[in-house]
Amino acid sequence: MIPAGERPAWIETTLREHFEPEHLEVQDESHLHRGHPGAAAGGGHFRVTLVSPRFVGHARLARHRMVYDALGDAMKADIHALSVRAFTPEEWEQESA
Repeated sequence: MIPAGERPAWIETTLREHFEPEHLEVQDESHLHRGHPGAAAGGGHFRVTLVSPRFVGHARLARHRMVYDALGDAMKADIHALSVRAFTPEEWEQESA
């Protein structure tokens, strides 16, 4: 298991290695879910915004699966909930305009 305080950095490093993102934000929202069953079991709640050319040609669901696959076993023990916003660079440019 990844120590709770190291999870955001671990998620960021892992996603950078897999996606070489142009933009990446990892937010730990675990403190907002105290008392939630998943939090009680030790899993964290995170929000990720990821912009990568690797998402070009992939539908939203496929992008989410790519992120979950990259995080591997951490999705079973260390991450209880993960909100993913996955964009291509072109989509991100439109989103940010």
